[in-house]
Amino acid sequence: MRRSGPAAATVLGDDTVAHDLSWRIRNSSSVIDILRSRAEHEGDRLACAFLEDGDEELNSLTYGSLDRQARTIAGHLLDQGAVGERALLLHPPGLEFLAALVGCLYAGVVAVPLYPPKLNRRDARLIDVSRDAGARFALTTSSVRAGLDRAFRHSPELAGLRWIAPEEIPPDPSPEWSGGYRSLDPNSLAYLQYTSGSTRTPKGVMVSHGNLLANVADIERGFRHGDDSVAVSWLPHFHDMGLVWGMVAPVVLGFPCYFMAPAAFLQRPLRWLQAISRFGATHSGGPNFAYDLCTQRITSEQKEGLDLSRWAVAFNGAEPVRKQTLDQFARAFASCGFSPTALCPAYGLAEATLKVTTARRGQEPACFLASARALGGGRVTEAAESDSDSDVKALVGCGGPEPGTNVLIVHPETLLACAPDEVGEIWVDSASVAKGYWNQPEESTFVFQASPAGDTGPGRFLRTGDLGLLRDGELFVTGRIKDLIIIRGRNHYPHDIELTAQNTHPALRVDGGAALPVDVDGEERLIVVQEIDRHHHHEAEKAVALIRSAITQDHEITPYAVVLVRQNGVAKTSSGKIQRSACARAFLEGRLPIVYEWRESPVTAGEATDIRMRSQEEIEAVLSQKISSSLSISPLEVDVSQPFSSLGLDSLRTLTFLGEIEIWLGRKLSPTLFWNYPTISDLAAHLAEAPPGRAPAEDGRD
Repeated sequence: MRRSGPAAATVLGDDTVAHDLSWRIRNSSSVIDILRSRAEHEGDRLACAFLEDGDEELNSLTYGSLDRQARTIAGHLLDQGAVGERALLLHPPGLEFLAALVGCLYAGVVAVPLYPPKLNRRDARLIDVSRDAGARFALTTSSVRAGLDRAFRHSPELAGLRWIAPEEIPPDPSPEWSGGYRSLDPNSLAYLQYTSGSTRTPKGVMVSHGNLLANVADIERGFRHGDDSVAVSWLPHFHDMGLVWGMVAPVVLGFPCYFMAPAAFLQRPLRWLQAISRFGATHSGGPNFAYDLCTQRITSEQKEGLDLSRWAVAFNGAEPVRKQTLDQFARAFASCGFSPTALCPAYGLAEATLKVTTARRGQEPACFLASARALGGGRVTEAAESDSDSDVKALVGCGGPEPGTNVLIVHPETLLACAPDEVGEIWVDSASVAKGYWNQPEESTFVFQASPAGDTGPGRFLRTGDLGLLRDGELFVTGRIKDLIIIRGRNHYPHDIELTAQNTHPALRVDGGAALPVDVDGEERLIVVQEIDRHHHHEAEKAVALIRSAITQDHEITPYAVVLVRQNGVAKTSSGKIQRSACARAFLEGRLPIVYEWRESPVTAGEATDIRMRSQEEIEAVLSQKISSSLSISPLEVDVSQPFSSLGLDSLRTLTFLGEIEIWLGRKLSPTLFWNYPTISDLAAHLAEAPPGRAPAEDGRD
C-alpha cells in the first residue's frame, strides 16, 4: 500500500529549519565545523548507510561514529606529517571512503578522490594523476591494498606512496590530536577533483573548504531539504556529483543518505527505485541515461511494488538533459506515485565545485522549442509550426542562478555579452567557482579569470566551455565549444580515443580519424571514423574488431559504430585539422566513402528465458549468443577464452548481461564477478560451480 506521505510544509522544510541551516553554513569555515557540531549534539542520529549490492543494508554511520572514525584517521595522518600533502583516496564504494575524506579534511590533507585500480592491470590514469598531484600518501582498504602488489611492479610511482588502510589504525586518537580541533581556513584546499577524460593531461580542480560550503548552500536553496529529507545515491563517489551532493551535502544539511555501488545500479536499475521506495527517499537523481535505463528495463510487474510518492527532487544533470527522457520517465512511473513536478534538471561542472543552476523544487521543468537551424547559426528563434521534426530542438531549462551566482552568456571570440536572441558561452561567477587547476597557472588564468570585453577589473568569471542562452532568467544549455564527448555522465576527449584507435593496427592512418558524439534515439553515442591504407582494405574487418576492443578496454565505453573509410575520407581543414562536426554530418547523411562499417545491434534489456542455467556449457552458450547478437557477429566469432573487454563490451553492457544471468539462475551475483572472472569461460565455470541461494563472494571465493 502506498504511504500518504507527510504534509507538504514538512517535506519542504519550514523557515526555522532553513534559517538554522543558513546560519550554520554562514558561521562555519569548513564542513568539519558542522560535523563537529552534529557529532556533539546529534551524535546518535543516522548519517549514512551502505546498501550491499543495492539491497541489504551492510553498515551505517551515525554523526558520532563518522566523527570518531574521521578523527582517528586525521590523528594518524598528523603523526605521519601529512599536513598540506596530497593523499589519493582509492576506496571501493562504501562508507570507508567518506570517513577517509572527512579524516583528510580534519587533518588539513588535500584529498584526491579516485576509483581504485582494477587488479592485475596497469592504470595509466591513476599513475598520471598521482604524478601530477605530487601525492605522497594513499588511503584505501586493506583488501584493495593487498591486491595491488602486481600493479606496483609496473609502477614505481604507486609503489613509492605511503599506503594507509584506515581500518588498521588503532582507534585511540594520537596524543598530538588530543590537543583539540583547529578551525580551517576557508581559502585552503579541501581536495583536488580530477576531471574525467584525457589521461595524458590530467587536470585537478582545486576546491577549497569555502567553495565546498558555498556550493552546498547553493544546492540547499534549490532543493530545499527538510528535517525529514532522505537521500538515495548510486553515484560514483569520486565524481563531483556523487561526492558533493551524495556525501558532503547530507552531512552538512543533516539528512540521512543511503548509498549503493554504481555497479549495483547498472546491473539492475530496479534497485535504485526500490531503495527510494523502501526508505521513503525525498531526494535522488543522476545523469540522463539513468532515467532512460529505468524506463527501458523496469517491467510493469516490477513497478507494482514501488512507492515513489515521497520523491520530491529527482535531479538530472552531468550530461545533456533531454525532454523526451523526462516525459517518458514521468509517464512510466506515474502509477508508482511519481510526480512530474519532482523532475529537476540541473547544470554544473567540477570547476564550479558542482552546481551552477537547478530547476526549482516543485515546478515542472521549463521547455523551449527552438529552431535547430537557427541554433546552428548561433541564434535563438522559436520553432515554427511548419518546421519539420528535424528542424526543432527541445531545450530543457536548468533553472536560474541563485542569489550570489552571476551567469553571463558571452560570445566566445569577441568576449562581448550576447544579446537575448544569441547563443554564447556560459560564464559563471560565484563563491563556488574553484581556485583553478593544480600546477597549471596559464590554463587557470584563461579558464578561471575571464573578463568580458570592456570590463577593466580583475577577471573573475569561469569559462565553462558550454554553450547556452538565458531566457526569462532560465538557463538553457545548447551544446559545447570544447571537443568533448559525454557518455553516461563521463567526459571523454576525442583525441584520446582517436589515438587509441590508430594504434591498434598498422593499416590505420595516423591523424586520419575522428571520434564523434552522435545522437542515437535521444542518447549521445560514440562513432569512430577512421581512414585505412588503400593496400590493406582486406584487413578492415580485423582492424574494426581491434578498434572496438581497445576503446572498450582503455576508455570503458562501447562505440555505437566504427567506420573505416578510404584515404582522405575524413574531413579536414586546409591545415590538416580534423573537422569532427563535418564528419558527423557525413555519417548521419550517409556520405562517407566507406570501406567497412560495423554498427551495434539493438539490445532488448531484461529479456526473460525459461531456462535456468546450471551447467558451464549452457551458460557459455547463452552468454555467447547474447554477446554475438549485441555485437552483430556470429556466435562462432565469440572466443570464450578472451576477456569481455576485448570483445568490445563496456561496463554497462557487461553488467546488464550479469543482471540477466541473475534472473536465469535465480540468485544474486556480485557486480565484481566480471573483474574476478574476466572471460566467458571463467565466469561460466564459476557460476556452474557456485552454490545457489547467495551471491558469490566478491573476492571470487565461495
